[in-house]
Amino acid sequence: MSWDKRYSAKHYVYGTDPNGFLVENFARLPKGKILCLAEGEGRNAVFLAQQGYHVTAVDSSAVGLAKAAKLAQDQGVDVEFIHMDLNEFDLGSNEWDGIVSIFAHVPEPVRQKLLPGIVAGLKPGGVFLQEAYIPKQLEYNTGGPPTVSLMYSKEILQSGLEGLTFERLQDLEREIDEGTRHSGMAAVVQVIAIK
Repeated sequence: MSWDKRYSAKHYVYGTDPNGFLVENFARLPKGKILCLAEGEGRNAVFLAQQGYHVTAVDSSAVGLAKAAKLAQDQGVDVEFIHMDLNEFDLGSNEWDGIVSIFAHVPEPVRQKLLPGIVAGLKPGGVFLQEAYIPKQLEYNTGGPPTVSLMYSKEILQSGLEGLTFERLQDLEREIDEGTRHSGMAAVVQVIAIK
């Protein structure tokens, strides 16, 4: 199913509340410019804007971003939304105080370009914050991509994010309640890493 089709549901398919890991750890992000990857319907970008960050959110779905823009308007915050595939998006160099990736699962060729791009794109002292599904998630069937090739692992992240110092790199199982598409016990990897 295409992301445009998925997001064309009337409701917010991943809810309007921010991701729990982000809520617990957003204060690790330096105040300033934050980039949200594959931000979809905008719940995490809007939350960060409410906390006083200057947020840019990129996603390949125009339908998702239209809902994200409405959510930002409803909450009275400004977010810059960019409609672009992550494979085409240039993260720049020493550009961002923080980069946030919440369940931003991309094909392996895109990931091989994206992870070094995150390292390059962060300013010195910048923080990368990520929660993503790991292959064990397929046993739960409570959300996320249907194939292992789209999942993350500690090994993939350690090699792809070379140049960052990991403050947290942890596999765990936790209950997730994020709209109709992420609901139930899940197997994830959580990352807090600093340039």
